[in-house]
Amino acid sequence: MKSGTSIGANMEEATAAQSKADFISKVQISLKEARETNYWLRLLSAAEIIDSSKLTEITNESDELCRILGSIVVSAKNNGFAAGRIGDRG
Repeated sequence: MKSGTSIGANMEEATAAQSKADFISKVQISLKEARETNYWLRLLSAAEIIDSSKLTEITNESDELCRILGSIVVSAKNNGFAAGRIGDRG
């Protein structure tokens, strides 16, 4: 629960980043938390605490989130950074 909710909290902080480095740092923390969440989901399945069939969809979504966050980090490192535009929804 902790690592899963930390992903969104760090992405929210990234939207208010003060610099490119700050933005990348927050997104990288989100990525690490997403990977940790994947670990816990795999552990829940392997330990048969939760039936693996019930975890399939959420595990797939978590994997996709890791790919998205990884892509954001790569893009931010390769491209520019516009603090006012990060998180814009309009």
